[in-house]
Amino acid sequence: MRARPRSSALIVQRAAGLRSQLTPTEAALWRAIRGKRLGAALRRQVPIGRYIADFLAPRERLVVEVDGAYHADRRRADARRDEYMRRAGYRVLRLEAELVRTALPVALERIRLALRPP
Repeated sequence: MRARPRSSALIVQRAAGLRSQLTPTEAALWRAIRGKRLGAALRRQVPIGRYIADFLAPRERLVVEVDGAYHADRRRADARRDEYMRRAGYRVLRLEAELVRTALPVALERIRLALRPP
């Protein structure tokens, strides 16, 4: 298994701050997935190199990103970020915040399916 790329002290500090400031959508998802509720351990706001993953299942090498309105204008940047994660050995699942807000069971099923080995 590949080691997670090292993150700068600033990124680590920023991730710690984000853990205490989850968006309402991230908080709702976290309540639903914490404590191995999907059969896998997930962590929130995890530094991976120069980025911070919304959620990470380290053993399964799965990054889960919740995309709100902020991401609408960031498609290229998100694509670069996803490529960085893939090169580091992670699979990336992006969920629309609206899906998490309005159809949480559907979002959870997508995560559950993505947690299975490729």
